[in-house]
Amino acid sequence: MINKHLFHSRKKSWPAEEYVNKSTLQLLDFDCGAPPELAWRRRLNSHANLLKEFTVTFKEAIRMMSLGVRLWSYVREEASQGRKAPIDPFTRERCKPSASEGVPLGGMGSGSISRGFRGEFKNWQILPGSREMSPVMANQFSIFVSRDGGKKKYSSVLSPGHHEGLKKFGDPGISSWDWNLSGQHSTYHALFPRAWTVYDGEPDPDLKISCRQISPFIPHNYKESSVPTAVFVYTLVNTGKDRAKVSLLFTWENSIGGVSHQSGGHVNEPFIGDDGVSGVLLHHKTDDDNPPVTFAIAACETQNVNVTVLPTFGLSGENCITAREMWGTMVQDGQFDRENFEVGCSMPSLPGDTICAAVCASTWVEPHGRSTVAFGLSWSSPKVKFQKGCTYHRRYTSFYGTSERSAINMVHDALKNYKIWEEEIEKWQNPILRDERLPEWYKFTLFNELYFLVAGGTVWTDGEGPVADNEKPTSRLRRSKTSKSKNKISKSGHSKSMRVILNPNSHNNPPWFSDDQDSQDYTENVGKFLYLEGVEYIMWCTYDVHFYASFALLELFPKIELAIQSDFAKAVLHEDTRRVKFLADGKYGIRKVRGAVPHDLGTHDPWHEMNAYNIHDTSKWKDLNPKFVLQVYRDFAATGDFSFGRAVWPSVRAAIDYMAQFDRDGDGLIENDGFPDQTYDAWTVHGVSAYCGCLWLASLEAAAAMAYSLGDHSFAEKCKVKFLRAKKAFEEKLWNGSYFNYDSGSSKNSRSIQADQLAGQWYTAASGLPLLFEEKKIRSTLQRIFEYNVMKVRGGRMGAVNGMTPRGKVDDTCMQSREIWTGVTYAVAANMISHGMEHQAFTTAEGIYVSGWSEEGSGYWFQTPEAWTTDGHYRSLIYMRPLSIWAMQYALSPPEAILKMSKINIMDCIQVSASQRLDEADIERLGVRRNNLELDYVEASKFCTFPRIS
Repeated sequence: MINKHLFHSRKKSWPAEEYVNKSTLQLLDFDCGAPPELAWRRRLNSHANLLKEFTVTFKEAIRMMSLGVRLWSYVREEASQGRKAPIDPFTRERCKPSASEGVPLGGMGSGSISRGFRGEFKNWQILPGSREMSPVMANQFSIFVSRDGGKKKYSSVLSPGHHEGLKKFGDPGISSWDWNLSGQHSTYHALFPRAWTVYDGEPDPDLKISCRQISPFIPHNYKESSVPTAVFVYTLVNTGKDRAKVSLLFTWENSIGGVSHQSGGHVNEPFIGDDGVSGVLLHHKTDDDNPPVTFAIAACETQNVNVTVLPTFGLSGENCITAREMWGTMVQDGQFDRENFEVGCSMPSLPGDTICAAVCASTWVEPHGRSTVAFGLSWSSPKVKFQKGCTYHRRYTSFYGTSERSAINMVHDALKNYKIWEEEIEKWQNPILRDERLPEWYKFTLFNELYFLVAGGTVWTDGEGPVADNEKPTSRLRRSKTSKSKNKISKSGHSKSMRVILNPNSHNNPPWFSDDQDSQDYTENVGKFLYLEGVEYIMWCTYDVHFYASFALLELFPKIELAIQSDFAKAVLHEDTRRVKFLADGKYGIRKVRGAVPHDLGTHDPWHEMNAYNIHDTSKWKDLNPKFVLQVYRDFAATGDFSFGRAVWPSVRAAIDYMAQFDRDGDGLIENDGFPDQTYDAWTVHGVSAYCGCLWLASLEAAAAMAYSLGDHSFAEKCKVKFLRAKKAFEEKLWNGSYFNYDSGSSKNSRSIQADQLAGQWYTAASGLPLLFEEKKIRSTLQRIFEYNVMKVRGGRMGAVNGMTPRGKVDDTCMQSREIWTGVTYAVAANMISHGMEHQAFTTAEGIYVSGWSEEGSGYWFQTPEAWTTDGHYRSLIYMRPLSIWAMQYALSPPEAILKMSKINIMDCIQVSASQRLDEADIERLGVRRNNLELDYVEASKFCTFPRIS
């Protein structure tokens, strides 16, 4: 638990008045128009520097040359089959990454669009596994102000025009627009899932403007959080002496990023919806037989707001009104003709043409008066298709049907319900934001790191099997307020109907589902969830990384977390004998070994073809199985869901038993095999390792506790005896008096200080299990990591470097040993919190904020990479592991069930029977306590009966 006071630097790090005039904040402080006191901030004229990618050293390049050649060959082979390799370091993005990201749009799992802090819509990930980083510059909000009978006029795109290719003379496209905003007096404020842009007298000196961006990311709400929609609420305050007509314009290109707009066949269509919601549908025809996408842009007409549309305009002027002509109409009239709603669908665009649409909302703002205008954006892509052919319905179709036209219903509901969303978001965030004990930077970074659950390439299906591509679409015509859907949603967003995920008789089940596994089909159908390891490493639910990131899902969407664990539990018992070439050594093996936890759920055919990762044979990795056991037990203990525990228990047993082959000397402890056989897949390990060995010890303890709770006493005894043997061997081989050596080998880095060496202890604390080692050894190790891996790298302002020599030099054994892993740093900080080292914890984690999120850092906000080097160069942007910052919050406020569990030593409850064949010498040596069973099974069960998740 957190102490009363935390000592950390920069207590007041983000005073709002340093970014926005205090009087402006007061004027905007109605209807949530003013940004919160705690938010991440940038001025719109801030320089968005290009990011610097890491490079390998000459020595590393020589060492990895054979791997590079094989990987190059594999990438080319996949490309010849029309597929993208899951790891492709050779293909560069057309748009170089820059420090310009902001809060992404939409809910989870239905594709995402990011919006940069200067207003660009960019980083398009509508189709699974594909990404277009470049901004679509026609997608903009613009403003037109007319005062004093038209004698004073202001017009501008509400984004600084600092972009290549703009302001070309004579251009009929968007260069002809007024890019007048300097951004000097405009600021961006981010607190995911919301963002505020404040225009303090730009472009009209007498007009204060706030644009509030809201997406439906609502913890424990499994309906709205799946909907691909966002709302932009403009708050207008007229500080002038004359009445102002203000027209806001929302323009949108019929595109899903990149050059997709040039493929032709795209159609725009105006619509007038219910309750004053009107706009334009943009029907986008995708290529490569991908499912179509339909966008809806709309505004809400009220007594004081008039909505008009221009269904189609072009950027070249050959076949329709041009962007220049459209802009001229807005400057002159401040609106479009009402008759435009009656024009119907446009002609399909020709290949090479670009068509766009515009929605205008006009209002009068009285002197010293205020007005509010709301725009909505949604996109409907009901089918998600993977490259090898399987197609599924997305989660939101359970509520809105499978018609592309459901975008109208979604944008309608967004515009009518966004205030309810905000109430739920504030109810979730305020207790943390108001906690005076916590550093300010931590509070908003905690929420903003959740961007990955939207922008990290997530896919959320309806939980049913694959669908036919020619299936007839359905539509739910009424909105949520009158919906008669079978899945009724409670106020908290939880579905009241219960459906099993899989049916033993269904032909839609994955091939590894069998009747003897039907006990695992226990849970309410909240759908099936996938998220990428990173946008550069295209593998779904990479498990060794999910180990770190899963705290966010467990805290906020526990039913999704249990669904992911259920998928992996089934996968453990599956075998796929198809041959695969492993690129590290060029040898062949089988794709998936029974009993081994898969590295990932696949790339091109998830759930059906796992282990897309093919650099090493991950069936020989030493961390995946222990991580599975630890995550399953943590989730079981935290949620108290015994149906989940019983369902996955056979897989837990299998995962433990599988690891016996790696205990070569019979001491109960697994050994590594002289190659990078764990998540640090470029960092070789010899013999017993601190990282994998500690995970193994923790997994034995977790398996014993889970077995005991479920009544499998013989397996509990087996795991306890093995744990006692392994613990003794681990400490004898690795403890050096102040920390645990990297490994028990004789290489030059065997005595290195690994930042992540106590990952197993981190999880035992998170699960309420007994300490693996004496408290003084744990604190000594964490203190050594803090003093060396953290403070000896730029004074603690970069995070924790993975490896450090005892002499205080960064371990340069390999690329990964010299890197700082952002997610591992957060995990180390969480471990420190669990052991009463709050000052060290927040100092450690603050290094990630300083290097990644602060103005003095490298610009990694909303794209936190897997790693950076000590000179700030990144590897793998937009990565899953930094979600582990939620492990810090979990450690600060553990679930009640975990607090109860931590009050007992469950290992003392497990009686070792004669069947284990321990003689007196073994008993004395292992310290087995015969007469200290204060709690029998019945009593201990009281501590294991936790409240179920709602």
